[in-house]
Amino acid sequence: MNLKKITLEDYPKYKPYFENQRYHLCCYNLSTIIAWQNDNYQPFGTVVNNTLVVGSEFAQTARYRHLILPISPTSTYTPEDLVRLARRAGHDAFWFVPQCYIDIHGLPAVKRWFHIQHHNEFDDYIYQRDDLAHLKGNRYAKKRNLIHQFERAYLNGGRISVEPITPDSVGECLDFLERWCAERACALEANEDLACERIAAINTLSNLTPLEGRGLQLRIDERVHAFAVASHLTDDMGTLQFQKANAKIKGLYQYFDRECARRLFTGYSYINKESDMGQPGLAKAKQSYHPVMKITAYKLILRDASRPSGGDE
Repeated sequence: MNLKKITLEDYPKYKPYFENQRYHLCCYNLSTIIAWQNDNYQPFGTVVNNTLVVGSEFAQTARYRHLILPISPTSTYTPEDLVRLARRAGHDAFWFVPQCYIDIHGLPAVKRWFHIQHHNEFDDYIYQRDDLAHLKGNRYAKKRNLIHQFERAYLNGGRISVEPITPDSVGECLDFLERWCAERACALEANEDLACERIAAINTLSNLTPLEGRGLQLRIDERVHAFAVASHLTDDMGTLQFQKANAKIKGLYQYFDRECARRLFTGYSYINKESDMGQPGLAKAKQSYHPVMKITAYKLILRDASRPSGGDE
């Protein structure tokens, strides 16, 4: 099986395979697959039997190379099918396997062919769109209070504007991203996740139209202080790929987050806010918005398929 580099130019060719895909983890999004490539990570793919096979190669960390579950509008793949696919592709692991795959095929069937590892830093947080758009009830009282403070300081004075990101305003969002990253030292080796996210955000903003992203920006006194990008994931769920706001302005994040839910996710029941990447502070912030569920992510690592296990780990 010959997997070739997936680039921006491949988006129209591979888009049809994602239109009815059913997995709720954010990595099953073509825009995400393309945007996160960098000097270390490169996605590869090919179409086999009306199925898109996607693999990832890593220049500095080859042990991370993996496939994700095959993406097909018509076919399903049993654990034994995955083994055959992996062998043809020259891989020995699937990453970002959602709990629903194991539930559908049964734990014994999956364990017969794979070692299973919880990839907990990549569990995705899922929210009701209406919860985030309206923030009703006591559990959101602190959020509403911060929003009211922000509105009194800025909205009532006519100092803010919230608008879609356009090709003409991408540069302003990129400038804000650089300011945001400078405050958090994204370029430091210790902040690898932030550095990779910065490149992915640049790739997405710079190619918002061809990647079919929906962007929102907030200006205070005509200067960008927040932006977000969302895209389609499944029929009932969109994903919030990026959301950055000036943390020094009290209530700005809470106000902007509510506006994102209202303006970027019309027609969806759920919002996927992606994972916390194992960062305690980010996990606390995501929990404070009361997710309705978390989508558990697993790694499936091939056993010796010629001698399948009886089911014990």
